[in-house]
Amino acid sequence: MPAETHVEHAPLDRNGVFELVRDQLADILEIEPGAISESSSFAEDLGADSLALIELVEALEEELGERSVGFRIDDEDLEELRTVRDAVDYVVAKLGPS
Repeated sequence: MPAETHVEHAPLDRNGVFELVRDQLADILEIEPGAISESSSFAEDLGADSLALIELVEALEEELGERSVGFRIDDEDLEELRTVRDAVDYVVAKLGPS
């Protein structure tokens, strides 16, 4: 099934980043996107292990690399990302002002 995110690359607002993180995470963890909120903890609430988080980082880098050249999530920063909100805030900060 083709990804509908590849139509046009409009700048992402905070909610767009949340939807991207949520949808990627739902695919990786094989859960419903509706089960993921910004306050969800990766480990405690969602049962995501370090491998799932690495998959999330790779998916985000691939998707966002098309929008923002050279977008990367540094390995040392990954340790600080404990909740979905942490990840969204991090990505929004990395993307900078739209």
